Amino acid sequence: MKKKAVVLYSGGLDSTTCMAIARADGFEAYAMSFAYGQRHSVELEKAREYAAKIGAASHQVVQIDLRQFGGSALTAALDVPKDQAANDSIPITYVPARNTIFLSFALGWAEVLGAFDIFIGVNALDYSGYPDCRPEFISAFENMANLATRAGVEGDRPYTIHSPLIQLSKAEIIRTGLDLGVDYRLTHSCYDPTVAGISCGRCDSCRLRLKGFREAGVEDPIEYVTRGAQ
Repeated sequence: MKKKAVVLYSGGLDSTTCMAIARADGFEAYAMSFAYGQRHSVELEKAREYAAKIGAASHQVVQIDLRQFGGSALTAALDVPKDQAANDSIPITYVPARNTIFLSFALGWAEVLGAFDIFIGVNALDYSGYPDCRPEFISAFENMANLATRAGVEGDRPYTIHSPLIQLSKAEIIRTGLDLGVDYRLTHSCYDPTVAGISCGRCDSCRLRLKGFREAGVEDPIEYVTRGAQ
């Protein structure tokens, strides 16, 4: 039997590629998505629609209302920055402790499933500078998982948090996904899409995605309001 793995799956480019990697590595993928009050909820619609199509054995959508706290342009009435040059500051699109929260839910489901592997599509190379996308965070959470759970303490093997994209450029991620047969038409990355779900082309996430496709030498198959300079 295949080993089970919980895969954090947002419906975006990175998490979809991560799902493909988990399956290529021989895991039975249990997808977990979050309805957390995000303004770009079209990504969740993609996740619900395509989880089974991209190979998830099961798909859980967890309801959390992070709008109760706000603190981010994705969960509060704050403008999503557009056309901004990269800098060293953490942008307002950072959602406080989001990956810690998501991984905690994934860990709970993994313990119930008897899975010791969790996949997350974080990236620390072509990314917006979020602190919970760094290798040291992943390592720290993995250590915690093995201290804080019955399965971690009494199980036959330790928990492993897989972050296969963490040191890849966006272009490398895209090439990897294409090699694994990922259809990027089934993904969404924009932080501030139109009501119809069309990507803006100007937020950090769109700019990084478009830059990645350009550097990979491949046309991004999704629709944008604008494909301006990245």
